[in-house]
Amino acid sequence: MTEQRISRARGRLIFIEASLEILTAGHKTLSLTQGGGDLPVRMTSGMAPSTPAVGLRQLFYDRIDELLNDAENLAESRARRETADQLNQAVRRMRQAADAEKVWAALVDAAARFATGAALFRLDGEAAKGEQIRGAPETAGDFRSLEIPLAEAPALVAAVESREPVVTDTTPASVSALLASFLKHPADGRASIFPVASGERVVALAYAWGSVEGPPIELLAEVAGAVWSGIPRPTPADLVAIAPAAAEPASPWESLPVEEQRMHLRAQRFARVQAAEMRLYHAAEVQAGRDRRNLYEALGESIDAARETFRKTYFDACPSMVDYLHLELVRTLAHDDPELLGENYPGVMV
Repeated sequence: MTEQRISRARGRLIFIEASLEILTAGHKTLSLTQGGGDLPVRMTSGMAPSTPAVGLRQLFYDRIDELLNDAENLAESRARRETADQLNQAVRRMRQAADAEKVWAALVDAAARFATGAALFRLDGEAAKGEQIRGAPETAGDFRSLEIPLAEAPALVAAVESREPVVTDTTPASVSALLASFLKHPADGRASIFPVASGERVVALAYAWGSVEGPPIELLAEVAGAVWSGIPRPTPADLVAIAPAAAEPASPWESLPVEEQRMHLRAQRFARVQAAEMRLYHAAEVQAGRDRRNLYEALGESIDAARETFRKTYFDACPSMVDYLHLELVRTLAHDDPELLGENYPGVMV
């Protein structure tokens, strides 16, 4: 439907341009139909246009401007819908991922659509290790063997320490000589680095270069962190723990049955994904709610739906459950300021 409207707009533009040529050209006859007969009108090139003609020409110009604006708005609307569809698909893939590798693959596949190339580095101690890459086919096979010492890549360190996206040049001094050489970055290249965080810890870095659309990749990295946090980490079945001579009392978490621990992990994952999706799909409402210090008023329907699901699925089903959804709304949407949720917010579940 949008393409048809743009086509019609272009057709009207062609008609108007042709009319303008007839209006302003000399020695041409314009046929007008009146009372069943054609009325020949000759316009001479040497004569000044009449006042009605000038007014009509201005009318045409005004209409051209309107049609151009309509066409631009339609194109922008289509682009927004395409972006939303791509983000939806990526979020669905990440939510359905059974392990971290599938989460990283979904993130990099989606990020590559918003950049010339994209890669995912897993943080391991003092190094960033290559996991996934798109947009560099000649080096993709060797990427998993790439290991960047963080001490040699100040831009990567900045993203880890600030937990905020970093835009940097791609010189060896910023991203390390190893990475700059591996990706064949030009001397005047630019890259964006997006931290993938789990709680207070950055576990990976999404790295995009070339022509980068930052906001979509930033949101995808946040969703990836939320999903990754909820993936259970299996422990070896044959691992034997030797108790120390003077064993300390078990922590409340360790004293929970295994099934309850799993329930807590699933609840945490649900809460992180819900908060990330609200920020992703309702960015304007989130910002408006923060500005008015009333996020619940701006996002009441989404928050209520998430609370109802959380209560039925997790809170009522597990006696030791914590209201992780509330904690995540405060952290992700309210920037750790509970008052931003507003005075009508229902509060912590009890």
